[in-house]
Amino acid sequence: MAISDWPEHQRPRERLIAHGAAMLSDAELLAVFLRIGVAGKSAVDLARDMVAHFGSLNGLFQASINQFSALHGLGPAKFAQLQAVMELAKRALAEQLQVGMTVSSPQVVKQYLQLLLAHKSYESFTVLFVDVGNRIIATEELFRGTLTHASVYPREVIKATLRHNAAALILAHNHPSGLPVPSSSDHALTRALKSALAMIDVKILDHLIVAGNQVYSFAEHGEA
Repeated sequence: MAISDWPEHQRPRERLIAHGAAMLSDAELLAVFLRIGVAGKSAVDLARDMVAHFGSLNGLFQASINQFSALHGLGPAKFAQLQAVMELAKRALAEQLQVGMTVSSPQVVKQYLQLLLAHKSYESFTVLFVDVGNRIIATEELFRGTLTHASVYPREVIKATLRHNAAALILAHNHPSGLPVPSSSDHALTRALKSALAMIDVKILDHLIVAGNQVYSFAEHGEA
């Protein structure tokens, strides 16, 4: 049955307008994005197939154009639209953390770093540089690595910190193939960077680990 034949209070678009996007399931949100389904399947059915096929929203967002187009009903046009939506969301959050804005909301920082790092297939070590007024100066990917490892050199972090004249840093990296649980290496790196940066009177405000839709905060666990 086509969505247009459903009772109005059950249609995803009408429910979104009436109750807000947060009330919709992943499949319903994707259905609003898709607008139409394929022969024998509504947009909601197709959306459910997408989530099941890729395993998660994060898996869907990481899919290449060939992987995406392999699913019946999808193609380059939808792939481009989805990439555009993701980029718009990333830029909207980036505006909240634009240069000159204070780091007043840990949740906004988490959301921004999720959009920035969660979809990457390699490990990325990214730093938010903060001034004495707790305002964002810049965001920079300093190191990138393989699926499971990125080499981070304290000397390069210090050089970038001095270049931006930062008073504090927020460190972040992703775990492309795992959970957002810090490894012994992550703890050792945080301690090494904290010690090295203390020599130039720079603080680490937090170290965040992104894995899919989960984020681990060292600061929230008393470890930063």
